[in-house]
Amino acid sequence: MAMLLALLILCIYLFRSTTAEQEASGVGRSVTAFVTVTSFLLGALCSGAAGYVGMWVSVRANVRVSSAARRSAREALQIAVRSGGFSAMVVVGMAVMGIAILYAIFYVWLGVDSPGSMKVTELPLLLVGYGFGASFVALFAQLGGGIYTKAADVGADLVGKVERGIPEDDPRNPAVIADLVGDNVGDCAARGADLFESIAAEIISAMILGGTMSKRCKIEDPSGFILFPLVVHSFDLVISSIGVLSIRGTRKGSVKSPMEDPMAVLQKGYSITIVLAVLTFGASTRWMLYTEQAPSAWFSFALCGLVGIITAYAFVWISKYYTDYKYEPVRSLALASSTGHGTNIIAGVSLGLESTALPVLIISVAIVSAFWLGQNSGLVDESGKPIGGLFGTAVATMGMLSTAGYVLTMDMFGPIADNAGGIVEMSQQPESVREITDVLDAVGNTTKATTKGFAIGSAALASFLLFSAYMDEVSTFAQEPLTQCQVDIAIPEVFVGGLLGSMLIFLFSAWACSAVGKTAQEVVNEVRRQFIERPGIMVRIPSLDASTMMELSTKRRVGHLFVFSGIVFRILGYCTGQPLLGAKVVAAMLMFATVSGILMALFLNTAGGAWDNAKKYIETGVLGGKGSDCHKAAVTGDTVGDPFKDTAGPSLHVLIKMLATITLVMAPIFL
Repeated sequence: MAMLLALLILCIYLFRSTTAEQEASGVGRSVTAFVTVTSFLLGALCSGAAGYVGMWVSVRANVRVSSAARRSAREALQIAVRSGGFSAMVVVGMAVMGIAILYAIFYVWLGVDSPGSMKVTELPLLLVGYGFGASFVALFAQLGGGIYTKAADVGADLVGKVERGIPEDDPRNPAVIADLVGDNVGDCAARGADLFESIAAEIISAMILGGTMSKRCKIEDPSGFILFPLVVHSFDLVISSIGVLSIRGTRKGSVKSPMEDPMAVLQKGYSITIVLAVLTFGASTRWMLYTEQAPSAWFSFALCGLVGIITAYAFVWISKYYTDYKYEPVRSLALASSTGHGTNIIAGVSLGLESTALPVLIISVAIVSAFWLGQNSGLVDESGKPIGGLFGTAVATMGMLSTAGYVLTMDMFGPIADNAGGIVEMSQQPESVREITDVLDAVGNTTKATTKGFAIGSAALASFLLFSAYMDEVSTFAQEPLTQCQVDIAIPEVFVGGLLGSMLIFLFSAWACSAVGKTAQEVVNEVRRQFIERPGIMVRIPSLDASTMMELSTKRRVGHLFVFSGIVFRILGYCTGQPLLGAKVVAAMLMFATVSGILMALFLNTAGGAWDNAKKYIETGVLGGKGSDCHKAAVTGDTVGDPFKDTAGPSLHVLIKMLATITLVMAPIFL
């Protein structure tokens, strides 16, 4: 699929228009086309490799965690965290290295800044394909993995727990193996590719905005503003590693450590990482962003980074509050299960809807604060107009992702702990061992939810940056000031574009959930048949590949609708004397899709995580415990939430960034 899309991108770039500045620098259509396609394929390859590394580590770590749980809860926690940390550092490291290598190769090959060649401020635009390739593969990994794992999970739970009353991960359940495999596919492989593309898209968009601002400010040496994101994420590797290594197990020869709250231990490691992030981010801004034109600008941008770091911490805390059963929302949801399946569903939906409020307020404050700080940094263009606002928002996004390594560690921890519990159950370990892995699993559900909230927040900020870069690109190719390219939703066609953008988010979510539902029906029917005909014998459940690949084509439809709408309205614009109508309609689609997608993803992820932990809370022995009517109602809620939190929700924020990148890559064809 990536190869086919690479050919399409090559054709588009070979026939799209170029600016006079590009022709003068010797970087015409053919060079731009081959450079972009190379970047796209490398991004796709690295994104796939990131997912593979995540799963490779997970399937080797979970059995070690289950073994460690027989000796010590703290040792099991340490192994799970450090295994996730290894995957996380590889993913972040690949994102930084891939972009740095591409940048260096293009810099030397194109003779940047030499007489008659392109300027260094334009070089980041050639890297857009890298982020596009990463997003493309991440979407397939996220949606394909999500469909696989949740179809198996739903089938295993509905027949095993609800109908047959056997424990979770019981080897008598024919769907258990597929469920355990799916945890790795959907959570490790998919999330590795997901956060890889999040980091890549944010780095590239920040480099583009840094180059654009440097050019407009006529900064003598713009390299610091362009390379700043790479420096930040290089420090991220160091400080996140320190945070991971701060979580230690019991010493040899010591008495077994008492059962601690794993979430509190992880939170301590995150706090250490946050403190180090503040210090290294401040040092990075002084080192890379100091300029004689505005000596105090670096301090303003350091404050922008602090805004981003605080935003990340707030997102983690909010997600924990709504999904951890130590807090009131999940306990209320568990209590709603005591009166039946219906009240559980109603309570879960209302909790998910409510959970969108605080994150949106946090994002809003972060964007406005960072933009204001950037505008007041002292950097001005030739006319004396402040222009640091957008770059300030980019710096805030970098601040938010400056602890991405540790956050990804917490996410990878979840499926490793989940599978360790499955191994303990299937190998018939003592109940005390299962209790340890159950606690780790419940914490893993919370950490997975916090990572998804973190990813949604970063997607919101990154999409805002990519949208701004798209508008700059439109202005450059249209050769009109940005003020004449504003998107006015009072224009009927532009408003219709916005409606189409919002509609696509709901349609995509429906397709994703429907894919899980249809495949789960096949799994349920097969598991029922095997329980009747061959009870207790594990045999292969039906292959999920056919249904998964059939549904994977739905994402391409979403991208095609964007491009098709832009071309149609471009033609309509020429007929009605509005040459920029196509570009404006696409911009409206992107804006509305981003806003709707953020809200929908927050709702789906939080509701699904809360349902899962409400079930875990009841399994601790409250409200009747395992096997009770209350527990069965909670299992139903968890089943409803599975495609929400592990298929549709995570895929949405990847989709948002992919659409933003598509519009940036294909901007000229809408003019």
